[in-house]
Amino acid sequence: MSIWKRVLLWSIIAIALGYSVLHFWPETVIKHDVGVLCPDVPLQTEPSRKTPWLHEEFMVTALADYDIHARVLSREEYSSGREGDLSPVDLALGWGRMSDSFVIDKLDISQGHRWYKWKVNDLMPIPRREIETSSANVHILPADDAVRDVLDNVHEGSIVRMKGYLVKVTTTDGWRWISSTSRDDTGDGACEVFWVESLDVTN
Repeated sequence: MSIWKRVLLWSIIAIALGYSVLHFWPETVIKHDVGVLCPDVPLQTEPSRKTPWLHEEFMVTALADYDIHARVLSREEYSSGREGDLSPVDLALGWGRMSDSFVIDKLDISQGHRWYKWKVNDLMPIPRREIETSSANVHILPADDAVRDVLDNVHEGSIVRMKGYLVKVTTTDGWRWISSTSRDDTGDGACEVFWVESLDVTN
């Protein structure tokens, strides 16, 4: 075998190994003892930022100020489409009894296609409606590189405190992405589109 063929072969092997490590290495999961870790509901108030702002090709309008202290139930990364340009990560977040390991360990939680899903492994640990109103799939829009860097350290089980705005995002060709402003809704349109200006994480 020629030296160039050997170089090519080892390059292919290295790429394959890198892909395997990236996609099949176990995700970090932070464990907690039983007990409610984030008792307060998210705080939503009238938007303090009144004027829309331009972010690359996107016009961003604040719909509400938003302050949330929650446990990360699941994390999913995205890179495709306009949503991927704005929001590299969705976090499924829980507060109240949805931050308690006693409850969470009885649920099978997953994310995909910008949705968050849950199902019960055995008996319902708390009422269905409480699960729906004490958790949410949140599209995270980092306001700057500092927030983006901290976001890399957020894992399933992390406790996060985030502040910023629930927003509407539009473009000149008619594309739009609009946040829910209610914790009581479910289904299509119920996710929060969250422009995050500060992020603190406890692992």
